[in-house]
Amino acid sequence: MCQPAPQSPSIHAPAPLNSFNEAIGATPLLRCSRLERSIFAGLAPGVRVWAKLEQYNAGGSAKDRTAYALVEEALDQGVIDPSKPVTLVESSSGNLGMALARQAMLRGWEFRCVVDQRTNAATVASMRALGAKVELVKEPDPDTGDWLAARRKKVAELLEQLPGSINLDQYSNQAAFRAHARTMAEIEAQVGRAPDWLFVAMSTTGTIGGCLRHIEASAASTRAVGVDAEGSVLFGGVRANRLLPGYGAGVVPELSAHVRPFAVARIVDIDAVVAARVLARTEGLIPGASGGAVLAAAMRYARQFQQDQDVVLLLHDAGSNYMDTIYNDAWVQEHLHTSPAEVEARIQEALA
Repeated sequence: MCQPAPQSPSIHAPAPLNSFNEAIGATPLLRCSRLERSIFAGLAPGVRVWAKLEQYNAGGSAKDRTAYALVEEALDQGVIDPSKPVTLVESSSGNLGMALARQAMLRGWEFRCVVDQRTNAATVASMRALGAKVELVKEPDPDTGDWLAARRKKVAELLEQLPGSINLDQYSNQAAFRAHARTMAEIEAQVGRAPDWLFVAMSTTGTIGGCLRHIEASAASTRAVGVDAEGSVLFGGVRANRLLPGYGAGVVPELSAHVRPFAVARIVDIDAVVAARVLARTEGLIPGASGGAVLAAAMRYARQFQQDQDVVLLLHDAGSNYMDTIYNDAWVQEHLHTSPAEVEARIQEALA
């Protein structure tokens, strides 16, 4: 006797998109139960740890939100006239450059991105694949010894050389705040309430500044900790050599004057590397360098967490562009002077 065909399970698929930009925002929030049962079980029992996965923006990072906001606001305010040829010029260590390269390509504009030698080769290749012209700064600024200062000087030179070119200036443009106020609103909606702690890596301070705007507007009690690189000059930091792109700054960005984090956690490069690998070993997440720094900062503050609190780690991007650096044992040994055995021992110590 013929058996009836089994019913197909209900399929919940997202609606098709009409444009790339419709896939920016509304990124997942992951409950990090394995971190809770391992690292935080001893440091902060009973807390809920969440990861905001900004790698699921259409272009792979939180900077998709920033780039879209910069461009849309410039169009709304008449800074960009789309009826004329448009050339954007911007300094970036990586993700903002890729995000603006996509925005320019989608709109038929030219884009020049100024990078330095710390920028990952995969990032440069991605920008060029999108049609961007990449300008490589080969020496740090002679006055400060800083790469960002050298990049910004190169941007100024290009603006003089290219008639009608436009710099949207991610370091001073408050459109970034408005973009990331929405990021914080998403987090609050996903958690079901305002989280007790938020850890965010900083460079331009646009992401944490936007999150703080929403926190302040909603009168939430969230403690937003800015995660910075040791050697960055943000919020009184002392300048020193930094190897990892994606967080930290060698020049104080104008946006930071409007940002007041609860605290600043300065993370050395090797701690970011170890914590990034811990995320990979526990949650299957392979974050970029700043994501490792974010977890390292949360581990540092964990003794202050209380039972039943919600702790959110904002992870700006994935680690696909970092395979030759923070996930490469030879690179870590050569540049951070830490052997594979030492890195592994630190991972196991964190997980014990």
